[in-house]
Amino acid sequence: MNRSKSKASGLIVPLLIVMSLMFFWNMSRNINDILIPHLKRACQLSDLESSLVQSAFFGAYFLLALPAGQYIQRKGYRAGMIAGLLLACIGAAMFYPAAETRYYPMFLMALFIMAAGFTFLEVTATPYISKLGDPDAASSRLSLSAAVGSVGATLAPYIGSLLLLHEEDTPQSVIDAMSPERLADFLKSEADLVKSPYLTLAALFLIMVFILSLIKLPTVKDEQDEGYAFRKIFQFRHTMLGILAVFCYVGAEVGIVSFMIRYASSMQLPGLTEQKAALFITVFMALVLVGRLAGSLILNKYKPSRMLIISASGALVLVMAAMLTTGYVSLWALALVGLFTSIMYPIIFTISILDLGGYTKTASSLLIMGIVGGAIVPPVMGQISDQSDIRFSFVMPVLCYAYVIFFALRSHVRPKSF
Repeated sequence: MNRSKSKASGLIVPLLIVMSLMFFWNMSRNINDILIPHLKRACQLSDLESSLVQSAFFGAYFLLALPAGQYIQRKGYRAGMIAGLLLACIGAAMFYPAAETRYYPMFLMALFIMAAGFTFLEVTATPYISKLGDPDAASSRLSLSAAVGSVGATLAPYIGSLLLLHEEDTPQSVIDAMSPERLADFLKSEADLVKSPYLTLAALFLIMVFILSLIKLPTVKDEQDEGYAFRKIFQFRHTMLGILAVFCYVGAEVGIVSFMIRYASSMQLPGLTEQKAALFITVFMALVLVGRLAGSLILNKYKPSRMLIISASGALVLVMAAMLTTGYVSLWALALVGLFTSIMYPIIFTISILDLGGYTKTASSLLIMGIVGGAIVPPVMGQISDQSDIRFSFVMPVLCYAYVIFFALRSHVRPKSF
């Protein structure tokens, strides 16, 4: 018993280290929701063009998840964390020259490199936490870890709105009426606002590299499979279904928060500025945090697949309610989606890597690739918004949550190969 307690206490520090990484990358990732309306103004973009912020960011997950997984397979989890932090540092630092030139593609490149670092961190952290302790409590640990990440995600939109948005919006009609010289000065001042926040993030990532270089993390080994071959991973049906479930979950959540400020502005509610509208994103993320804290307890008592059905169904109903209503009722319906979406990812991930043995890291990389949903769903929503009405664009999250329900209904089948 004492040995068991000693072993459990020895896992606390590494868990805290990995959770702190999740805090910082979630904070960085969710500033994007404020960056979209900010760059839309600073670089004079359409809804579709501004949504490419998420495409550049989440596209990195798709392109680099497998290389990151292969690197970690060779070098180990610790090396993966350090590589991820260094890449994220480079990407954050690139915001300075991007702001100096106000060249939108450079902003996208900076986001891509940052996300490349986060890809290494996410491919590393999620399976590391799932295997660092009792396997039966993996969903609970992941939910708790995700809750820590949600603290960063909750703080990000609020802090970002204070740093990048204004108490009073400058109407587009006023911007259009500016002289060329006044417009150039205004747009440059807007772009310069990103310098301090992202240079601060770059410094934080370097500090985390230093901490990781000093602290010894326990080695976690996956089961070895002598007959390992990459192509065999596609034989696991539950993993393949899970990749699309991750795609839909991330795409829906990112799509909702990416367009929440733009949606609020479209209704022209008296007194509701962009900065105030950003509070609805903060509420969304705060509810994600509450849900994940509760989930760390609930998932120890109730069947994960059943909880996934309830969560996805609640999210679907709320998005439909938002589409059918107007004003603050509509905005609150979207904000409440955060509570239901909170525990989806740890459940989907845990179900999808169940009983994979030596294929766990490979499956983790493929599941992280599913995060590309965050790169694809927002531009589709942006295109729908540009061509018709932003309200209609929320049909995409509805379709995404419908698939998650399907995945949850299929997950009761014991994972096996085709």
